[in-house]
Amino acid sequence: MKFGIAFKGEMDAQRSIAIARQVESAGFEYAWFFDSHILWRDCYPQMARILDHTQKIITGPLVTNPNVRDWSVAASTFATLATDNQNRFELAVGRGDSSMRVMGKRPSTLDKMAEYIHAVKAMVKGDEVKYGDCPAPVKFEWANGYEMPVWVAAYGPKALKCAGEHGDGLVVQLGDPNLCKWFSEQAIKAGKDSGKDMSNFKILSCAPVWVGDKEKGYEQTKWFPALVGNHVADVVEKYGQGSGLVPDSLTKYIEQRRGANADEGYNYSEHADKNSDNSYYVSKEITESFCILGQPDEHVAKLKKLEDAGVDQFVIYLTNGEEERLIAEYGDHILPHFN
Repeated sequence: MKFGIAFKGEMDAQRSIAIARQVESAGFEYAWFFDSHILWRDCYPQMARILDHTQKIITGPLVTNPNVRDWSVAASTFATLATDNQNRFELAVGRGDSSMRVMGKRPSTLDKMAEYIHAVKAMVKGDEVKYGDCPAPVKFEWANGYEMPVWVAAYGPKALKCAGEHGDGLVVQLGDPNLCKWFSEQAIKAGKDSGKDMSNFKILSCAPVWVGDKEKGYEQTKWFPALVGNHVADVVEKYGQGSGLVPDSLTKYIEQRRGANADEGYNYSEHADKNSDNSYYVSKEITESFCILGQPDEHVAKLKKLEDAGVDQFVIYLTNGEEERLIAEYGDHILPHFN
């Protein structure tokens, strides 16, 4: 299993550089960034800075979406970061929840997301691409032929199908081994059913962690099930509670959530904030299920279960406080069990 961290984009430049160097020294391979340009500072200049101050770290947005930037502008940014840094760039894509909803806009359709995946991947490689209402085809003559991996974030059955059919990997925003296994099985089946070779398809699980006292860990990470609950509310609105199309263990915990859908009952100004009031309905049990809390041996045990469930990369959402300590704990006591 590989390991990464994800920045929210609110740290000052010198601290983010120091953390990226610490992450690399500790044995992590990825440093992802949230991409929500209104809530936080733009992630791509920050990626360039991190790449310039590390030797091996791979970076990318976790996740971007098709609606937030012109596709050729986005692809040119991706290709530049890759070309200038030994191809240490990968892409993760979603429909655009916080990025779009904070502006009062709707997330992308899945059809548009699938088209985006193929278009930007081809542009980054250097192929000629015609997209949208652009009358002339686009081709980066300077591109280096990089086959950029594209990860797709998904929860609902149609999104999982899209991930399996069009992505190189699946992003699951959960640290629950059983749910990760269920989601990955749906995506892999969809890919196989479409005739796609899924032998190199990867699974990425991302969640907050807390090494130490579980009571404090709960307080530091309970924002995360509230964030997930917002996506789940979207799924429940589309497919209904108890539909069988998504596990009840995922949907049941939001019964006390206020609001009928992702646009209601959630304050986006507190998105991914450890002090968020969005977590009013989140229990300790669901927090422990979705995150990884406790002593190092408890982290190792749960990560082994995630690995057995098919997870290839685990990414820590580095948003809970004491970030440097948590990286050191993982580097000293947890990562050695996987290397």
